[in-house]
Amino acid sequence: MAPAAPAPAADSDAGLLLPVLDDDGAPFWAYTARGELRVQTCSDCNELRFPPRPCCPHCQSFAAHWQKMSGRGRIWSFVLPHPPLLPAYAARPGYNAIVVELADAPRIRLVGNLVTAADAPLNSVDPARLRIGAPVKAAFHTLPGGVTVPRWLLERP
Repeated sequence: MAPAAPAPAADSDAGLLLPVLDDDGAPFWAYTARGELRVQTCSDCNELRFPPRPCCPHCQSFAAHWQKMSGRGRIWSFVLPHPPLLPAYAARPGYNAIVVELADAPRIRLVGNLVTAADAPLNSVDPARLRIGAPVKAAFHTLPGGVTVPRWLLERP
């Protein structure tokens, strides 16, 4: 049984967007709060699936468990949003959004930010350092709303 998840939230006190928590994804967020990156896995056919959902798209089973991942991956894609479309992000020029393909589950991709440390500002990485295929590892950061999100660090800074 997965640990309890934090209450759903739409945005933080700082105006930053927070994940919307639902029943299917609640265990993912509960594990990130413990500093673990886990992916929902079908208990019958052993296929990994993300985003989490109640039924396996491969065998239609409703049996699932959460498999621990290494937290390593590579940048599959990235974007530097300019100009910021939301007011809370205007004070963070140069922040990035990356898509990470997990090393131990290549079909699983997670979205996050590349930072210099888990608690670093979102715009702390020089945009010139972003490149497709760069190896990264997960770090966990608790947002003002109490939700812990995976952020990403370059494996070779």
